[in-house]
Amino acid sequence: MTGIVYKSTGSWYTVKADNSKIYECRIKGKFRIKGIKSTNPITVGDVVDFRLDTNSDQETGVIENIHERQNYIIRKSVNLSKQTHIIASNIDVVFLLITLNNPTTFTTFIDRFLVTAEAYGIKAILLFNKIDTYNEEELLEVKYLAALYRKIGYECIGISAKSGKNVDKVKDVMTGKVSMFSGHSGVGKSTLVNAIAPELSLKTAKISDQHQQGQHTTTFAEMFDLSFDAKIIDTPGIKGFGIVDIEREEIGDYFPEFFRLKSECKFNNCLHVNEPKCAVKEALDAEEIAWSRYKSYLQILEGEEEHYRKNNYDEE
Repeated sequence: MTGIVYKSTGSWYTVKADNSKIYECRIKGKFRIKGIKSTNPITVGDVVDFRLDTNSDQETGVIENIHERQNYIIRKSVNLSKQTHIIASNIDVVFLLITLNNPTTFTTFIDRFLVTAEAYGIKAILLFNKIDTYNEEELLEVKYLAALYRKIGYECIGISAKSGKNVDKVKDVMTGKVSMFSGHSGVGKSTLVNAIAPELSLKTAKISDQHQQGQHTTTFAEMFDLSFDAKIIDTPGIKGFGIVDIEREEIGDYFPEFFRLKSECKFNNCLHVNEPKCAVKEALDAEEIAWSRYKSYLQILEGEEEHYRKNNYDEE
């Protein structure tokens, strides 16, 4: 039988089969995926083949095969520094909620998020939340940022999770897809999820309560079917996903506006820092590339991501 993993608790996996039935499954023996040093071989979103366990009184299954993933998100394992933990796989779109204040979402944070999404091959959409609370000057700032990222090629939507403004636009994008939401604590992620899927209200309330108490309990990602032909992956307790195992030479490739100019640089391994005849630096001087993006690139290049993640990355 074939199904999708909806929940993983480390030893047992909740799998929804093609026949829409739910089975609790386990894995037999050691399961290792070539090329990935991970603490968890199977994750939420995986498509798996399993057989029913004839030795059990309950209707449980044994997972025997994982289908090839279209993408996956990983983070460094909490306990084993050299290993990674796969958060989720086969994600169609990830939304980043952005607020100008209470809390402030800085462009360096947005850019790191986008680099990670590019590296893992996941479509990213920027949601500028709380637009109903901004004054004229702040709305101009939102328009400026949205124009900056639209020029690069990213979809940007101004929303109000509280009043419901443009929530339908978000639902339209989510329809027929597997989605994830990310952003700083306080940007309104839970409010938006509740506006999109009121049936999940108990779940998000429970997560928020845990977060406010500052508990560091082990939590697991979980996928939910929504009422309008959409799936959402909730990742409680995970402090976002950071930049893991990206070579310095590759970082520029995950800035689409840099990558488009790469072939015009004099050196094919140009880092866009001190090299002569660098097309990226020339575009920067001509104001065709945003200085905020270049600043973010230099920070990532200088290897400050670990310090940044520890001090600034906190997800609702």
